[in-house]
Parts: sequence; structure tokens; C-alpha cells
Amino acid sequence: MSKSLALAAALLVALIALAGATRYSTTVITTAVDDEPSPGQFQQCLQQIQGRQFRSCQRYLSEQEVIENPREQSLRDCCQQLRNVNENCRCEAVRQAVRQLQQGGGSGQQMEKMQEVYQKASNLPSRCGFRQQLCQFRAVFV
Repeated sequence: MSKSLALAAALLVALIALAGATRYSTTVITTAVDDEPSPGQFQQCLQQIQGRQFRSCQRYLSEQEVIENPREQSLRDCCQQLRNVNENCRCEAVRQAVRQLQQGGGSGQQMEKMQEVYQKASNLPSRCGFRQQLCQFRAVFV
């Protein structure tokens, strides 16, 4: 009887361990966002943003964090400029604003903070509430 009791206890422990092990499962979902348009779309984007000055976006990207109210106004104005661009072309428009900011030269202090500019530019779609949340950048200094 002690053998069958020990066997029953071992079986019960095994069932509890098995139930506990299957109860905790984790599902990982990875979403890749490709913010670059296809070659055909890229040409359309270039035509759409060619000649446009994204001054509000440049202003937003170059402003210091301490200036809160004017910065929020610049953000609203920049988001409005980006709303006027095709949804598939918004990241290219943000890249254009960064290029314009770089080409404008600016102060040495401003150019030293290009990493911050890239970070703000990457998150700009999210700050504007657009469906696409991020724009990816390859740091290219002009």
C-alpha cells in the first residue's frame, strides 16, 4: 500500500508540475516598420516634397527643451506641415527637414546636438499622433 501511495503522490506531483509548466506561456510578437517608400513611391515623394521648406519642423527640431510653449507651437505647426504630405512620404519629409537644418549650418552649438535632432526627428510621427510611429535615420552629415 505504501508503494501505491508513493506512486500516487509522485503522479500527483508530476501532474501539478506539468499543469504549472503549461499554464505560463509567453507569446512574442515582433512588428517591423518599414518607413521607406518603394522606388515608385520614392519618386512621388521626391516630387511632392521638392522645393518645400519645412521651416516649422526645422524650428521644432532645433529648439531647446527648456523653451516649452514656443516649442509646442512649433510642434503643432510642424505636424500641420506633415499632414499636408502624403502619409507614405512623411518620413521622407522629416528627413528633408533634417537635411535643410543641416544645410542651413546654424550655430556650432546646434550642430553639436545633431544626435538630439535625429532622436526628435525619429519620434516626430508619434508626437504628431500619426499611425506610423517612427522614422528611421542613417546619420549622414552634410
